[in-house]
Amino acid sequence: METSTPAIVATVGMVTDIARAIAGPGCAVSGLIGSGIDPHLYRPTRDDAIRVLKARLVFYVGLHLEGRMQQLLERSGVAGEPFAIGEALPKDRLRRAEGSEAPDPHVWMDLSLWILAGDAMLQAIVERMGEWVEGATERWGRLREQLERLDRFAMECFSTIPEPHRWLVTSHDAFGYLGARYGLHVEGIQGLSTDSEAGLRRIRGLVREVVERRLPAVFVETSVSSDGMEAVLQGAASAGHRVQLGGSLFSDAMGPEGTYEGTYVGMWDHNITTITSALGGRVPEGGFRGWSGDGS
Repeated sequence: METSTPAIVATVGMVTDIARAIAGPGCAVSGLIGSGIDPHLYRPTRDDAIRVLKARLVFYVGLHLEGRMQQLLERSGVAGEPFAIGEALPKDRLRRAEGSEAPDPHVWMDLSLWILAGDAMLQAIVERMGEWVEGATERWGRLREQLERLDRFAMECFSTIPEPHRWLVTSHDAFGYLGARYGLHVEGIQGLSTDSEAGLRRIRGLVREVVERRLPAVFVETSVSSDGMEAVLQGAASAGHRVQLGGSLFSDAMGPEGTYEGTYVGMWDHNITTITSALGGRVPEGGFRGWSGDGS
């Protein structure tokens, strides 16, 4: 009879956090791609390969988010096939970037969609981990309810941003699901993947939009180079419009492990507060943790 603690391995932090919450103390859950690391460009190590091979269950987003890591997962010999979360989501809920047939992999940027991802992860964990995850359904039920409240909080906060300023300009196109769900127009310097250089024409076009719309702020991301956004700031200043750097957003990676921003809920709370405040909206004191949700 097996006595060692079974292992679940996940790729990005957004997946690891949900898997850890569902599995509970009976499983060792670890992530491969840490804080501040771009999964599009991540190169798996020998240690990654060993951990994947030893794991009983491996979660990844798929939809070409993890790049070379996905290649490792799809040819690995883990017990049971690695679980691609993107493949478990409704196909009609997956968006595509303008002019591209590739699905947008940033599905955690729509809380209602990521709740469905959690439902699928729960089913996989219960089916494959058995006796090790007693109480998993109850744990996910509590977190699911919290994420539903967070979705309502996001709706409420983003709705306070003045209509002309509901433009979210970021380093790369990671926020399309957020924009579609919460009513913001989203523009990124780079495309869905960061594995490309931002073109000068693209930067000039964004400078023109920022200046014409008199946007108060643009945003960088913790896992993506800020060089392109610096060019946008300088271009707007040269055109006579001083746009502020509204802050740094979590897109493809969460905050450091052990911090509030290193959780999926904390990542979202930070992003909602940062975006809303910088674009002229109103956020309850204390953010999501200080929000009553009763309209007061």
